[in-house]
Amino acid sequence: MKIITLTKADENLINQAAQLLVDAFREHWQESWTTFEDGLQEVNELLEAEHICRAMIDDDNNLLGMIGGISQYDGNVWELHPLAVQPHLQKKGIGQKLVQDFEEQVRQRGGLTIILGSDDEDNMTSLSDVNIYENLYDKIKNIQNYKGHPFEFYQKMGFIITGIVPDANGIGKPDILMAKRVSR
Repeated sequence: MKIITLTKADENLINQAAQLLVDAFREHWQESWTTFEDGLQEVNELLEAEHICRAMIDDDNNLLGMIGGISQYDGNVWELHPLAVQPHLQKKGIGQKLVQDFEEQVRQRGGLTIILGSDDEDNMTSLSDVNIYENLYDKIKNIQNYKGHPFEFYQKMGFIITGIVPDANGIGKPDILMAKRVSR
């Protein structure tokens, strides 16, 4: 296994990445990439020069996972978007390795912080289907994971919850905002 920068010349891997976005987000994130064409558009946007698009591949050039990033705030902050691992390979360390590699890519570009949003569209946490505007900080502090929401993965990687976007995906469906400083 190795992690590479995905380029416009990698047509086979680009197609694998587009399908991966559909497959990896199918179960819990219906509003994400629902078709191959949606995934392909996202991957092609990530291939622009000012973005990061990294892929973990096996020895046979099969895509195991991918991660992307978008520069913001004059390169001081990078948004991690998206992270996807083949569904049958999740919880095997691939996502962790991709995030660690992404952190190094951001550092090499002079980035200070990585941010991300982790939607809760399916009542996976205690932050969904509640009035976020009442006792917001207590709700964030006492967040509970009901159905394997990925915010805990990011916490294990050193990210902290920095805020919530209430109703980002409809009434009672927030986006959980997280960040991690990566500068040394």
